[in-house]
Parts: sequence; C-alpha cells; structure tokens
Amino acid sequence: MAIDTNYVAPGFEGVASAFFATIPDGRRAGAALSVWKEGAPVVSLASGTADESMRPFSSETLIPVASVTKGLASLVIARLVELGIMPGYDTEIGEFWPEFAAHGKGKLSIGNVLAHRAGLSAPRETLPKAVYLDSIATADVLAAQEPLWTPGQGYQYHNITHGALTAKLAFLATGRSLGSLFAQDMARPLSADAWIGLPEEYDDRVASIVPEACPAAPVTSNPNTYWLERAVNLGSGVGFPELVESAESRRAEMPGVNGFASADAVAKIYSASVVETEGVRLLSDASVDELRKPRSMGAPVFGGPPPYQSFGAGVMIPSHWAPYLTEYSFGHDGALGQVAFADPYFKVGFAYFTNQAGDWERGRSVTQALSRALS
Repeated sequence: MAIDTNYVAPGFEGVASAFFATIPDGRRAGAALSVWKEGAPVVSLASGTADESMRPFSSETLIPVASVTKGLASLVIARLVELGIMPGYDTEIGEFWPEFAAHGKGKLSIGNVLAHRAGLSAPRETLPKAVYLDSIATADVLAAQEPLWTPGQGYQYHNITHGALTAKLAFLATGRSLGSLFAQDMARPLSADAWIGLPEEYDDRVASIVPEACPAAPVTSNPNTYWLERAVNLGSGVGFPELVESAESRRAEMPGVNGFASADAVAKIYSASVVETEGVRLLSDASVDELRKPRSMGAPVFGGPPPYQSFGAGVMIPSHWAPYLTEYSFGHDGALGQVAFADPYFKVGFAYFTNQAGDWERGRSVTQALSRALS
C-alpha cells in the first residue's frame, strides 16, 4: 500500500492514526484528509491508490465529491445573498423566480427551497440526458412541475434536483453559471483545486471509483421507493458513476452531484468561510449564522430508517447522521463516504475524501479523532 504522508502538526497525531485506519491493506483504493485550523493547515495526508494502475493517492488527486458539491454550491448562494446580489433566504421564491410559482409553490421561501422542502426531490417526467446534463433546463422542468407534497410541509432530500435549483437561482441573480461563480469567487482566490464542471485538462488527476465489495440489498418495504429511486436516477436509469465518469458528464455543471476536488481544496474553502485563510474570507459571521440556521430535521416525507439528516439553507448541520464537531458546524457529506464541513467555534475546515465506495463511518471516525484533539 502506497503511503504519501505530507504533514501532521503536533497534537494531531491521533487524527492521522484514525485516518490511516480507514484504508485497509490490500484494497486498490485510497483516501485523502485535510484539516485547517485558524486559517492554516494542521493535517494533510493521503494514502492508498487512485486507480487500477496503482497510481499513488496523493494530495493532488482529484476525487468525485458527489453531494459535497451541494455544500459548495450553497456557499456560492450564501455569498450572493451576503453581497445583496440575490434576495435573502426569507424571500418568497415566486417573487424572484415567477415561473416557480406554478402549482402553488411560489410562497415557499428561498431558504426552504434550499432546505429540501420544495416537493421537487424527483421529476415526475423522465429526464433525457440532454436535460439532466443541463441544470438550467432541469430547473425549468421542476419549476413547472406539480410538487410531490405540499411545499414547506416537511422535507425530502433532493439528491440531484437540488443542484438544478441552486444553478437556476445563481443564474437568475447573475446571468452566469454556478460553476463559473464558484471557480472565480471561491476556488481561484484560494488557489483551490475544485470544480463544478471539470475542465478536460484535469481528467488524468481523477481517481477511479472502487465499488463496494458487498453492496447493501435494496430496501423494498417502503411504499415510497418509487419516488426515492427517481430522486437518484431521474427516471432515466442514470446512476452516480455515469454522472462523474464520462467526459460529457464531467464537463456538465451539476451542482448537486458532480464536483471534483482535492481534499485540501475543499477543507481550505470551508476554512475560508469561517476564518481568514490565505488572505481570503468568503463569508461573514452573520452570513454563516443565516446559512446554518436549522430549517429541516427529523424524519423525511418519504420515510426511511434513522439516523436522519438536518439541513440549513442547503448545508447539512449537526444531527445523529452527522455530528461533526460542535452545534455550530455546517457542511455536506457525499456518496462514497465523503465528509466535509466547517466549524466556526474551532475555526476549522475539514475534508475526508475517498474513492472506495462505502459508509460514512470512516469520515466520522476521523472527525471524532479531531474532536478529541481539539478538546
């Protein structure tokens, strides 16, 4: 097993031990961890392999970060709100996006749309590739759609459609794509290797996905399985690998699912959202407070077993699903087991990324070790 150990500050040795324990010997997979505190790196680690050629997993490796992209997209929206370019979270969405008001959806606040309360977790019509790879086209379909439940009365995770909604909000506010806003206003000022819509020249740095050895059996007892499955496959049979492995899907900007980044890049971005980092502060304390204000929690509309997630305005906040560090933490997890967040109390940015599909206990175990190191 190749090991690329970059840096561990004194006092964080337990975090490093927890990280290396997440990568069993003999697996053709790897992971990377980055932790920033008070605007400076305290842990930067990579271990394992990035693909079938046994290329070492390094701090330069780019990982499909899946729904971690939702958290990054929500930071873009938060910045637009802070700058006054977009209306505040309590604004009725119909005032900003009139077409969204179809079928009684217009009274819902922008913040609650971002918190998965819009009733649009899945499309009623099957979305062809030309539509689902175009976030604005997808958003227009959703705006015209009758909601799956009464908007605002409960939440259900918008697996892929959340990204289309954030893309449209950003476009209405600026006339630009969310991916370009993220690149120019967040990633570039921090020299962070992170993209929503990956340029072709970085393809050779992307790690290959290693599927789970023993995938869990599908749940069939839930009467709402139909809508839960459509939230993932958009009625088109598309799966996460198809959304991140083909050249066509990598170039597309789908802010709910197809971000690519190094662990260091995302940890640095989250750090800059709560403390000046390399001369950059992305959000004010007041904006962070509004972003992480609880909006959705408890059992979702279509059910499922606990633990349940909790959401602010597009970001995950502490819950039984993701305890993070303190009650003030916010971020977003992603498929494969990715975990990324910021904590304003400790002034921390954190990212644990892997190409080995599996559960989130790996990232949680590293988070718990970090909590012990900070206590």
